[in-house]
Amino acid sequence: MTKQRRHRQDPIKLDFEELFSSPGGIARDDYEALLPRLASLRDEVGRHDVELWESGHDIPPEKRPLDAGFIPLPERLLADYETQRSDSELGRILQVASELSERVDRVVLLGIGGSYMGARALMDACCPPYYNELPRGERAGRPRLYFEGNNVDNDATTGLLHLLQMPAGSTPDWAIIVISKSGGTLETAVALRQFVRALQEGGIDGEELGRRIVPVTGPGSKLSRLADALGCPYRFPVPEGVGGRFSVLSAVGLLPAAVLGLDIVALLQGAVAMNRRFLETDPAENPVLQYVAIGHLMEQQRGATIRVTNVWSKALESLGLWYDQLLAESLGKEGIGATPLTAVNTRDLHSRAQQHQEGRPDKFHTHVVVENWRTDPLEVGTIGTNEDGLDALSTVTLPQIMAAAIDGTREAYREAGRPGCVLRLPELREYTLGQVFQFWMLATVVEGRLLGINPYGQPGVEAYKRNMNRILGRS
Repeated sequence: MTKQRRHRQDPIKLDFEELFSSPGGIARDDYEALLPRLASLRDEVGRHDVELWESGHDIPPEKRPLDAGFIPLPERLLADYETQRSDSELGRILQVASELSERVDRVVLLGIGGSYMGARALMDACCPPYYNELPRGERAGRPRLYFEGNNVDNDATTGLLHLLQMPAGSTPDWAIIVISKSGGTLETAVALRQFVRALQEGGIDGEELGRRIVPVTGPGSKLSRLADALGCPYRFPVPEGVGGRFSVLSAVGLLPAAVLGLDIVALLQGAVAMNRRFLETDPAENPVLQYVAIGHLMEQQRGATIRVTNVWSKALESLGLWYDQLLAESLGKEGIGATPLTAVNTRDLHSRAQQHQEGRPDKFHTHVVVENWRTDPLEVGTIGTNEDGLDALSTVTLPQIMAAAIDGTREAYREAGRPGCVLRLPELREYTLGQVFQFWMLATVVEGRLLGINPYGQPGVEAYKRNMNRILGRS
C-alpha cells in the first residue's frame, strides 16, 4: 500500500565522518585547509560567473563557454510564475502538459544525453514503479511516457513503433515531445522523422499533427524551423547559457515531469533551497563544498579516480546515470577527471562488490540512501513451511533488511580501507530531487574550477559527430 504523500521540505544530508577515522580515508586537517579555497570558488561560481554570464560581455577566453545560467534559473522561473501565472513559462508548461494529458494516453520523448536523462531520473524516482504498466486511473489520468531518440538502435525503435500502433480504423493515442537545442543531433532528428511519419500513417495530419508535437529547442534551430513547417503551436526554449547536462530544471525536464503530473513547483523550490545553502552557509556546514573537498582529496591523496555512486533504491538508477553524464562531460578533459560509475544495491552487490571490496583501491563511494520509503513496509512473512529457514525473520521488513545491507556493506568497505560518504535523501519527492540535481551540478562546477578546467562545454563529444556525419556523406 502506498503511504499518503506529505508535503515536507526536509533537507538532504551529507555524512562523511568515516573518512577521517578509517584506513584509506583523508586527514581532517587537509580537509579543513581546503575549505577556504572552496569558499573563494563558491563566490566565483555562484556570484561572479553568474554576473559575468548575465552581463553577456567581457567573458575571458578561458571561461568560454560560460553556461552559468542554470544557477539562477529556478529562482527566475518561480518568480515569473508568481507574478504572471498562466502567462509565465512555468504556467505555459503546466497548460500544455494538461492538454497533452487530455488528448493522448502515451507520450514519446525524443532526446539524447541531457535532453532526456533528467526526465527519466524524475520519472523513475517520483512515479510509482512500473508506471507505464498501470491503468490510467492509477496514473492519475496522466499519459505513459517512453524514451527514444537516444540511440540509433533499429530493434528498439521498431519495437516502440510497433507498441504504438493502433488497430485499423483507430486514431493514434500518442504525442511527441522532442528535445534538441540545435535540432541537428542526428539520433534525435532521425527518430523525429520516423515517429512523425508513424503519426501521419495513422491519419494524424494538418493542425492536429502540429498539436501532437511539442518541441523544446533553441531559437532559430533546425528543429524550430521544422516546427514552423509542421505547424506546431506549442514550443519551449532550451535557455541560453544552460548546457544540456545542466538543463533538467528548464523546460527540458519540467515539461515531461509536468506531463507525468509531478509537482514541478516543488522541484524548483528544492533547487532554490540548495542554491541558498550553497551561497549562504558557512563552508564547514556547506554540503556542496564538503562534497567537493572529500571527493577531491580522495582522488589526489588516495588515487580514487573512480567515483562510484551506490544508489540503494532501484528508483534512483536513472538519477545515478544522469550524474554519470554530468561528471564525465564536465570534468573528463585535458587528461584528467574522475570516472563515474553507478551501482544499484543490493542488486550489484552480487556483481560488483567483490571488485569494490578487494580490487584496486581506486574508488570513492557515495552511498545514496532513502530514509523514508513511500510504501508500507513488507514483512518477510510465512508460507506454512520453513525449509528456507526464514521463519525466524518472518516479522522483519524489507526496509529493515535494506538498512542491514547498507550498514553491513559500509562496514565491510571501511574494514577494507575503502571508506565513503552517505548522501541521505529524506524521501523520494520532487522537492528532494530538486535539491539533489542542484547539489550535484553546483559541486561539479566548483570542482572543475578547482581543477583548473572549464566544466562547461563538451568538445570531445563533437568529434564523433563530425566523423559520423563525414562517413555518412553528410556535411
